[in-house]
Amino acid sequence: MGITSALVLFAVIWSMTFLVVLPIRVQTQGDIGKVVPGTHAGAPEVHNLRKKAWVTTAISLVLWAIISSIIIFEVITVRDLDWFNRGAPAPAASGTGG
Repeated sequence: MGITSALVLFAVIWSMTFLVVLPIRVQTQGDIGKVVPGTHAGAPEVHNLRKKAWVTTAISLVLWAIISSIIIFEVITVRDLDWFNRGAPAPAASGTGG
């Protein structure tokens, strides 16, 4: 896996994790009881984005390390996911060169 692939993998994991972490412990204007006129009662009042970004980064680093090691050490390969045998055949092993 190259550097660019590793960075893209981390960015995708971070983005997906952030979308999961984002709604956790959000206090809306309706929960607090101070709905500003012209806004929805479900609009966030206390969202703690900085803390959620740090939590997301920590979780993403752990997930990235696990997924990267699976890719680098070829624990699971693309050929393992080819359930319908539609991929190219495996290259022949060259033992004696003849």
